Amino acid sequence: MPTYDYECQKCHHRFELKKGFNEASAAKCPECKGKADRIITSVPVIFKGSGFYVTDHKKNNPASTPEKKAETPKPATDIKPAAPAKKE
Repeated sequence: MPTYDYECQKCHHRFELKKGFNEASAAKCPECKGKADRIITSVPVIFKGSGFYVTDHKKNNPASTPEKKAETPKPATDIKPAAPAKKE
């Protein structure tokens, strides 16, 4: 049977209840008997084992990857220095 977290609307007391999947989600606060709402929390995810990393399935087949042509930049010979800014 799963355990759910609840918070009271009146006194903001937090508590846990064990309820079945088919039971209603309504609950009463054990302290003030007010209406309590279920708190939805995220479930932690733990990745164990192989298959979760990029390097696990990376293929090193150079025939299947297209070749990139290395272009060498041309030397800049006709670049002029910038003119100094005018002060007004």
